[in-house]
Amino acid sequence: MLLTFQALYFVSVHHFTLYTLSFMLFSSGAFSEVVLAQEKATGEMYAVKCIPKKALRGKESGIDNEIAVLRKIKHENIVTLEDIYESPTHLYLIMQLVSGGELFDRIVERGFYTEQDASALIKQVLDAVNYLHSLGIVHRDLKPENLLYFNPHEESKIMISDFGLSKMEGAANDIMSTACGTPGYVAPEVLAQKPYSKAVDCWSIGVIAYILLCGYPPFYDENDSKLFEQILRAEYEFDSPYWDDISDSAKDFINNLMQKDPEKRFTCEEALRHPWIAGDTALCKNIHESVSRQMKKNFAKAKWRQAFNATAVIRHMRRLQLGSSMDSSQHRKQNPTSMPGKSQSVDVSSVHRNDCSSMQAANSSSGTPERHTRPSTVTTIITGSK
Repeated sequence: MLLTFQALYFVSVHHFTLYTLSFMLFSSGAFSEVVLAQEKATGEMYAVKCIPKKALRGKESGIDNEIAVLRKIKHENIVTLEDIYESPTHLYLIMQLVSGGELFDRIVERGFYTEQDASALIKQVLDAVNYLHSLGIVHRDLKPENLLYFNPHEESKIMISDFGLSKMEGAANDIMSTACGTPGYVAPEVLAQKPYSKAVDCWSIGVIAYILLCGYPPFYDENDSKLFEQILRAEYEFDSPYWDDISDSAKDFINNLMQKDPEKRFTCEEALRHPWIAGDTALCKNIHESVSRQMKKNFAKAKWRQAFNATAVIRHMRRLQLGSSMDSSQHRKQNPTSMPGKSQSVDVSSVHRNDCSSMQAANSSSGTPERHTRPSTVTTIITGSK
């Protein structure tokens, strides 16, 4: 018997065979896996989020909410939901493919990086989140891991992903009270388990901006209780020497986003008008060496990228489509890191994987931190009503 999902009345299972699926794992989460797919008619690549229904029992409202949010949004800096399919055992969300990698990984790989680059990145995030807020949507889990580059090109745009904790506001001035998000990025009012609003997203953007300019998080302690105490007090500093070359305008921008009182905190619209975003106060001095050194020490490389490179997988699938052994051989020589795998066309009922991976806590870091260690990135859900 199929589970009933309020948002799934537009499911069209028979069209799912229009895609060629790769069983190569692209990423995994607590309740789903993502594999690559290629539309046969156009050759367009997509990401397919495979969700076992058994993992959703009792949580149907959650997936309903995520799908409703994704169907409502269309923005150049937000990953798009293209279609949805259903089998007796799984739901399949066909998502726009983003293959450029995570935010911090790309910054570390660069040779030149300035405040102006950080400002341009944050502006894209603010534009997208301001759009969400205009629709009454609160993301509630903004963090670097959910900011992805659209493609590997140097000028690629940033995309916001993962709306699993997002919330659509109801009536006017509706507020939420579920404490959710990721330690280190959540606003004080969330940890205090007080009712909150879209202002929590603005706090998270402030935390991200802080890290983009120094390479380490504003709040850290090995003990979660002490970490939360720091956040509840909005207790952070612009430490020397890490912030010596950062403009006062950048610090003012962060201070306004990381106001303890959500009523005094910048909205996205106000942040977009700040001189550090809209003006010319962001400095052009190269801060890459200092920032990248701290990022490498404080933020572990994304686990899925250690096992898989999205670009390599896409090249592999296109190589299969060409069917040329000569081209394939040459490509392997030029790209020795491309990984082997198998692709095939299958019926929707056989697409699912029975061994969906459990999410691993991503709180490890590479190297010995000079100052901070990366806070845990395991999403936590505390009790609440909305």
